[in-house]
Amino acid sequence: MRSFALTAALLLAGCASAPAEVATTPPPAAAPAEAAKPPVALQYLYGSPEAAVAVRATNARIADYGIWRIKARPKDSVVLAPGAGIDAPAFEPCGDKPFAAVFDADETLIWNLGPMRHFAQQGTSFDPKVWDQWEKSGAGKAVAMPGTVEMVNALRAAGITVIANTNRSAANAKGSEDTLRAAGLGAFKHGETLFLMGDDAGGSSKDGRRATIAAKYCVIILGGDQLGDFSQQFNAKDLPAATRMALATSAGASTLWDKGWFLFPNPVYGPWEKLGWDDAFPSDKKWEPN
Repeated sequence: MRSFALTAALLLAGCASAPAEVATTPPPAAAPAEAAKPPVALQYLYGSPEAAVAVRATNARIADYGIWRIKARPKDSVVLAPGAGIDAPAFEPCGDKPFAAVFDADETLIWNLGPMRHFAQQGTSFDPKVWDQWEKSGAGKAVAMPGTVEMVNALRAAGITVIANTNRSAANAKGSEDTLRAAGLGAFKHGETLFLMGDDAGGSSKDGRRATIAAKYCVIILGGDQLGDFSQQFNAKDLPAATRMALATSAGASTLWDKGWFLFPNPVYGPWEKLGWDDAFPSDKKWEPN
């Protein structure tokens, strides 16, 4: 099980929001046999045909949904209004604002193949200095996720503005613009169609940036690989794992999944890495062979 433990400990690298959400303790050293191939979670996300099919299907669903949704002007955005709870959602009104679809960048629009391989092969956990270099110089070493180029092009052709809201640093805006362009996703402009950590005082919380976007656009789609890409309520400090699960699967949230909120698979990193045995496997379901 050591290779699996290594996976959980070191693969915080691919998401710029990881330092704000997940502890970054150094991983145990990998034995040579274990280091000879990528950790299991990396293989699943980046090398698995099953993952590619799931991602491509999600992107196709998003394109179809967006084109269908604008046929009749919606009354409300899918961005939660200030003070609204997921259990009783209320949304920013649309009025006559132009349509937009808002996506996280890392592991949502692009796969960060360059740094993920580096961190895994070096056997290191997230290093903010390395990630800073990646944001600045990673153009051409990230790829669009399967079906993402087609999805983005279809939304734009329908008149829907595609916006990235990511926890990459505002100080490295040019590098992120270049990375998205080099991945075949077209032009993103900081402050207009690219919103970054540091644009406001919210830190890693994207709620403030979502509100800024929703003030200008009728946001009909939110896409991401972490629950914080939809509402920071999912990432409230010290939120128990069972409560977070209940919130994500509540009646209020369930009316939005695949109906404006679209979640991509990511087994590599996330708040779930904090889970203990009884969080993931309820103690009353424990079983041992005779």
